[in-house]
Amino acid sequence: MGNVTSNMAAKFAFFPPPPTYGVSKDEETGKLMFTGITPEKSMDVHQLTTKSGNKVIATFWKHPFSRFTLLYSHGNAADLGQMVDLFIELRAHLRVNIMSYDYSGYGVSTGKPTELNTYYDIEAVYNCLRSEYGITQEEMILYGQSVGSGPTLHLATRLKRLRGIILHSAILSGLRVLYPVKMTFWFDMYKVSLISIVSNIEKIRHVTCPVLVLHGTKDDIVNISHGRRLWELAKDKYDPLWVKGGGHCNLETYPEYIKHVRKFMNAMEKLALNNPPSKQQNDEPSIKETKQNRCLRFSKR
Repeated sequence: MGNVTSNMAAKFAFFPPPPTYGVSKDEETGKLMFTGITPEKSMDVHQLTTKSGNKVIATFWKHPFSRFTLLYSHGNAADLGQMVDLFIELRAHLRVNIMSYDYSGYGVSTGKPTELNTYYDIEAVYNCLRSEYGITQEEMILYGQSVGSGPTLHLATRLKRLRGIILHSAILSGLRVLYPVKMTFWFDMYKVSLISIVSNIEKIRHVTCPVLVLHGTKDDIVNISHGRRLWELAKDKYDPLWVKGGGHCNLETYPEYIKHVRKFMNAMEKLALNNPPSKQQNDEPSIKETKQNRCLRFSKR
């Protein structure tokens, strides 16, 4: 039942674009590198194996004086090649490392894009941050854009010491994007999977860290009511940003966007200074296996 519902949800939610980059191995260093786009020296490329056996591509953008690391889950109709310029800007303006990844079936990541696979994808990326870079929960801020809010909230419910979360043009659930329903159906995107049976609207209630919500007032893909409701349900609310005139794919072009996100980062840094983690807290395990563009487009056919 889980695979059936996940595949049905995928038909509503996932529209991977043609890959905009390739990956090859440097003959001298043996390291992976992007091809087809301008190389970036301070970007590490990883190929990670998920619990479903897929090989997903992840990139780590290093800032020499980083305050935190953003684990960025991008929107629907984009891949990592299209996000390069944005990540360069965010890294510079926010003074953060950025770890991002292509979902299974996106870019040159293998497999099919399904709800369940996005959960496995982000778990593999989180484990890489822990093992390769020693990033702790307290040093990490999850960033979920549009459909990326699904894996972001999934991971957030499992990590209780995260520094913060940013939800950018986020969805309550897939079906609620198509229709203004007030109940969650069995086939709804980000409701049913082998891991969980809750939608974003329910997961947000279990997030314990500060939550920043960003949404455009003129978003004609995911109505601003989604963002407002998620903010209302968050336990630890940070001042939201309702971008006047902002749509679904252009919030980054508004000057108040980067200003507000930087303000949030400053607040998280102050919080970290006032509440430093204990040595015992830093010794945390990786997430273990269980048994169980940027635009979001939904087909209305």
